[in-house]
Amino acid sequence: MFLSVVLLGLCICFMILQLRPKKPKNFPPGPPVLPILGNILHLNLQNPLEDFEKLRKSYGNVYSLFLGPEPTVVINGLKAMKEAMVIKAAEFAGRPQDMFINEVTQRKGMAFADYGSSWREHRRFSLMTMRNFGLGKKSMEERIHDETQYIIKTLDKNIGKTMSPQVMFHNAASNIMCQVLFGTRYEYDDTIIRTFIQSVTEITKITNGPWAVLYSSFPSIRKLPLPFSKAFKQMKHKKTRVPGEPRDFIDCYLDELGKRPDDSTFSEDKLIFTAIDLQFAGTDTTSNTLLTAFLYLMNYPHIQERCQQEIDRVLEGKDRASFDDRHQMPYVQAVTHEVQRIANTVPLSVFHSTTKDTELMGYSIPKGTMIIQNLRSVLNEEGQWKYPHEFNPGNFLNDQGEFVKPEAFMPFSAGPRMCLGEGLARMELFLIMVTLLRKFKFIWPEDAGEPDFTPIFGITLTPRPYPMKVQLRSSQ
Repeated sequence: MFLSVVLLGLCICFMILQLRPKKPKNFPPGPPVLPILGNILHLNLQNPLEDFEKLRKSYGNVYSLFLGPEPTVVINGLKAMKEAMVIKAAEFAGRPQDMFINEVTQRKGMAFADYGSSWREHRRFSLMTMRNFGLGKKSMEERIHDETQYIIKTLDKNIGKTMSPQVMFHNAASNIMCQVLFGTRYEYDDTIIRTFIQSVTEITKITNGPWAVLYSSFPSIRKLPLPFSKAFKQMKHKKTRVPGEPRDFIDCYLDELGKRPDDSTFSEDKLIFTAIDLQFAGTDTTSNTLLTAFLYLMNYPHIQERCQQEIDRVLEGKDRASFDDRHQMPYVQAVTHEVQRIANTVPLSVFHSTTKDTELMGYSIPKGTMIIQNLRSVLNEEGQWKYPHEFNPGNFLNDQGEFVKPEAFMPFSAGPRMCLGEGLARMELFLIMVTLLRKFKFIWPEDAGEPDFTPIFGITLTPRPYPMKVQLRSSQ
């Protein structure tokens, strides 16, 4: 009997050891790996950012995790990030293809497409088309200024009152992208834009949440009735909301589709999901950055006042700002960049994968390994910033007060997968902030208590809802 129990115990131990994921040779170090679960228990799936930082301190700037049975490499710090995303860009430009988000987008979008000819064609086309519609040109400025007037109308109605700016900024960012993609904008109380904003919020929360991690890590549970179904429902709902008479980007894509052979990578399905990708990328990130900006400006009134002084001086005699005015506004430029650094809107970027067997910082990384960029580790890296752990525009100013951009500033990631909408996002942030700060003073309400700067984790970091008090500036 005793011998049978011992043999059974040995068999169980052997089976457990067999189920334990095997680390490839010369793979980056990492915490002990459990059978089946891998390192899931090492992470707070509601918000793993602090856990990533702790693991970095224990195992270095390049370390490994197993999310279930799948090996993953987490990259931290500027040196490792540059080697992977810039120097060896093509080798780290893949996308994991068994992730939750790929199921949501039916593998037809661009942002999550694998690194190949279809992705390259769609990215090249998207960049060219957005530039042709004025991205970086005056016509794009016109669209941003037009939408900013609707923000001003909302603020004018709330002079002297306490309001919540969340919906206003989300709607404005979404409308600017709607004009680029569809040639259409929606009133802020329109049910279409309300539904879209709700869908964006729901999906971005779910995509990096605990259920999505489990879904991606354990294929066997994908048919169970878990909370993913809500995201699929939202995505299908958005698909039906594409306007029936679209313009701009949509028309260009359809024209391009008509020129291509039947076996082209361009298709109407790809069009829908490419437009959705661009709308997602241009809405949530920009609106959350604007919300972060005004949260900090209200609670750092001396920074707000110094911005306004510079704006008044540079724009004296002008009806409105242009994007070129940023070159005469070093302090405002420093503030807008510091806002992006602190907001760290997409803290883990979008997950990459290796396209071939490669090396990173002396470690061997097999083809198909999932790569997580911890952008927080770069944007807060000591030695790269004068004030890495505080909100301070001095991070972007030299001793002469001139604007400088440190190499570690990469809120849009880097390399060929760098955010498509970087140019538009920078223009929106500058023009909207300058226009609003020129006209209004933003005050933290006296009865609002202490501000909570801790964001809500998801595929994007979202500032917690907060109140805002608005006054006309005396010069207005």
